[in-house]
Amino acid sequence: MAFTQWQTWPDGPKFNKRTLAEILDGGQTFRWNEKTDFFEGRWGGNVLRLRINKSSIEFAAPKEIESAQAVEALNHYLATESDFEALTDALPWRSDPILKTAIEAFPGLRILRQPLDETLFCFLCSSTKQIPQIKAICEAIADDLGETLADGSKALPSWRRIAEVGETRLRAAKLGYRAKYIHQTALFLADHPNYLEKIEASSTEDARDLLMQLPGVGRKIADCVLLFGAARLEAFPIDTWVQKILSRAYGLNDWKTGQLLEFAHAHFGTSAGLAQQYLFAAARAGIIAK
Repeated sequence: MAFTQWQTWPDGPKFNKRTLAEILDGGQTFRWNEKTDFFEGRWGGNVLRLRINKSSIEFAAPKEIESAQAVEALNHYLATESDFEALTDALPWRSDPILKTAIEAFPGLRILRQPLDETLFCFLCSSTKQIPQIKAICEAIADDLGETLADGSKALPSWRRIAEVGETRLRAAKLGYRAKYIHQTALFLADHPNYLEKIEASSTEDARDLLMQLPGVGRKIADCVLLFGAARLEAFPIDTWVQKILSRAYGLNDWKTGQLLEFAHAHFGTSAGLAQQYLFAAARAGIIAK
């Protein structure tokens, strides 16, 4: 399927190439791939290409997709109604040189607003896996079970489809022990068809509790889903990377996860998850201690 010519997204956020790459390929989402001078990605029923031209974002879509439709999808996905400049400025970077360094390294970093169902699936795939492995698993599942998108590629399958095919089919995509949890979650969601909508409508604390009732979902996965799939910027996922950052860069050696969470919310405030993403990006890039 041919794509349109590159078009400027006139009211889109302003990024440099490094920040755009971190947003699309830094662990928030797993279905973007870097090509020659652009990124190509999929979420929900959308397929788009993005690139930076000077300071502006340009996009290209499959030719059957209207430009206005593509822009609407981008506005939602990149949460353009949220003032991330103000949210970043409200973080304690003035008194926190570690955070200040991270923010300066990735100007304009933001949290994507992804479909909740896809975010849950991807992070259930993520346990003990690195980003390239998670991406490969997601592509294998999509190729096998997903519906065809406008460019001929495949979307991630619905939870209902996953429930239908069974655990054995999932194991073929190298999900290992995760196949059991994913299939059990799919069966649960099939029996509770409004469960994800209930999560989105609940307070963050209640939504986390609901997520953690699903097979294989612990605190870290639940917070990832809340942050990257439900726009709950107060969620602060702590994985091995973040634990090391807090321990080494902030001197919180031997602190338990609960203590680290208390520190994060007290220190970073209501947008702690945004601060976490800045720190995570800077640690991955070797800019701050990890």
